[in-house]
Amino acid sequence: MTTRIYTPASDRYAGGMPYRRCGQSGVMLPQLSLGFWLNFGSESNRRKMHSIIYYAFDHGITHLDLANNYGPPVGAAESLLGSMMQTSLKPFRDELFISTKAGHEMWPGPYGEWGSRKQLMSSIDRSLQRLHVDYVDLFYSHRFDPDTPLEETLQALVDIVKQGKALYVGISKYPPEAAEKAYRYLAAHDVHCLAYQGKYNLLHRDVEENGILQQAATAGSGFVAFSPLAQGLLTDRYAGGTVPNGSRMASGQFLRPEMLTPQLMERLERYREVARGRGETLAAMSLAWLLHDERVSSVIIGASSIAQLEENLKAVHRAPFSHEELALLAQS
Repeated sequence: MTTRIYTPASDRYAGGMPYRRCGQSGVMLPQLSLGFWLNFGSESNRRKMHSIIYYAFDHGITHLDLANNYGPPVGAAESLLGSMMQTSLKPFRDELFISTKAGHEMWPGPYGEWGSRKQLMSSIDRSLQRLHVDYVDLFYSHRFDPDTPLEETLQALVDIVKQGKALYVGISKYPPEAAEKAYRYLAAHDVHCLAYQGKYNLLHRDVEENGILQQAATAGSGFVAFSPLAQGLLTDRYAGGTVPNGSRMASGQFLRPEMLTPQLMERLERYREVARGRGETLAAMSLAWLLHDERVSSVIIGASSIAQLEENLKAVHRAPFSHEELALLAQS
């Protein structure tokens, strides 16, 4: 197959995509980042996936969020981007902010997951090989390991930075007590924790309630939100309680039909009413709601089509929320 000659849009930094400082660092992240979970596997239409990545970069999305186990199969998302980093995206490496993670199951055996030094060191080396880059910009401990001494996990992160394999490190899905220890340990070893990545959306607000969001801000770390649309619940896909063919819920993939309770449907319809009053879709408003909090450095969006990505990009040009709208959205 002939390699495409790619020329990015000349106006990609002309003001369309706002950027936010990630905690107390020099890093500026686009308000919307492109996530590679599920949609960038080996069975995906590669030409289509390439087009989505080009469209994102053309519109100022410089942050590409991956993990070692993203696919399917595991590793496929990094390999897909790696093929582009060898060819069409190679000239633009310094404009891209590439993050990846390790901690979930990646290969068989006792060292294929969690947070041991063995796992993290092996994983970063494999990720760099798949991505065809000399370093990643941000490397996360993907989840807290309750059985490995936290100091072992964190020292591995410190050493990964000092070996030049990552410019920054972060943590994801850590409970508050472990996160607090991580912030202190990393700072004491001269490696600032750049970001905490956590699940956050209108339906799942644990990071507000357990203090994670404010804890990251107090530590000088950014907060990067994933699952902003609750895997499709915060869209019109399941409006009226219908389950479309081909949807994640229809396949039982992460969502189940019994989740569409009368209480949830009533809550979603209330959100839709607020969105209609703003002239927005539920999805665009849900993204805008996350971004109204300045503690949120960036929101990771997935995309299976350019049309979907184009719709989500409207969230960065949102109108401010009124007190009445925020009060309605605060109701559970």
